[in-house]
Amino acid sequence: MSAHQQTAASPFIRACRREPVPHTPVWFMRQAGRSLPEYLKLREGTAMLDSCMRPDMVTEITLQPVRRHKVDAAIYFSDIVVPLKAIGLDLDIKPGVGPVVEQPIRTRADLDRLRALEPDDVHYVTEAIGMLTAELGETPLIGFAGAPFTLASYLVEGGPSRNHERTKALMYGDPELWSDLLDRLADITAAFLKVQIEAGASAVQLFDSWVGALSPDDYRRYVMPSSVKVFDAVAGYGVPRIHFGVGTGELLGLMGEAGADVVGVDWRVPLDEAARRVGPGKALQGNLDPAVLFAPTSAVETKTREVLHAAADLPGHVFNLGHGVLPSTDPDALTRLVDFVHRTTEV
Repeated sequence: MSAHQQTAASPFIRACRREPVPHTPVWFMRQAGRSLPEYLKLREGTAMLDSCMRPDMVTEITLQPVRRHKVDAAIYFSDIVVPLKAIGLDLDIKPGVGPVVEQPIRTRADLDRLRALEPDDVHYVTEAIGMLTAELGETPLIGFAGAPFTLASYLVEGGPSRNHERTKALMYGDPELWSDLLDRLADITAAFLKVQIEAGASAVQLFDSWVGALSPDDYRRYVMPSSVKVFDAVAGYGVPRIHFGVGTGELLGLMGEAGADVVGVDWRVPLDEAARRVGPGKALQGNLDPAVLFAPTSAVETKTREVLHAAADLPGHVFNLGHGVLPSTDPDALTRLVDFVHRTTEV
């Protein structure tokens, strides 16, 4: 039996498909990693990108939160710049900063450095997912990739950016080069997701972390075509496709239109309002504010009930935070939250 068949009846996959579930499924963005002491111990002395290329390490890190928190899905441990590193770009993840690109992409000649991604470039991903699906059994594994806009922003800025000045200057100033850049990144992203699905990932999430910096008109014109291309490229596999961005309250409808089956919502928009913006035919994922987990348990439960109440009439809801787990989060707070959601929503 394939990994996709094994996980088809899981609460997570059923919720993504808007089918009835025994309880609301839960997983957390950034559950694999920095908040767990066992992760920090394992990663000691290993650079972030190196750890993403070691199948044994990826497997252990991906499994840690599943064992500890009893979440309903695992998320593949990696980083959005892994496919860019795999095609030979000179970049690194600097602790406390994030991805830094040695030679930013600013001209048409720079596009030549973005060659197509071949499965052999990321053989370690195929190997790690094979190991993971064997261990996970009926628990689904979510594959993921960075969306073309967010990858483009890192490449053009040379690293993380607060205002995306260079990115927007290129987008408005040379729309043709911008379009070609995003088109190339869409091909790389789609290839990276295909590798993960073919290796056994049961769902995929496209992270457009920075796209909330754009207006709806700019998103539709400059970004949506490349996101559509990625989602279309993997549509034939039949696995649920999740789309998530931060600060994207104004873009929720368009992000659903781009081809997602599940739209991830950050904590700024209640899920019932998000459902109105997204329209029918999509499941929603979210959306407890990650900072709530620093409050006492009773307060966490109150805020969680608010999320569940806003999601009560949704045909499909995957409980998650409205962004990634913060590094100094108490892991026990996450374990208690999973248990609380399961108990509160049990049918």
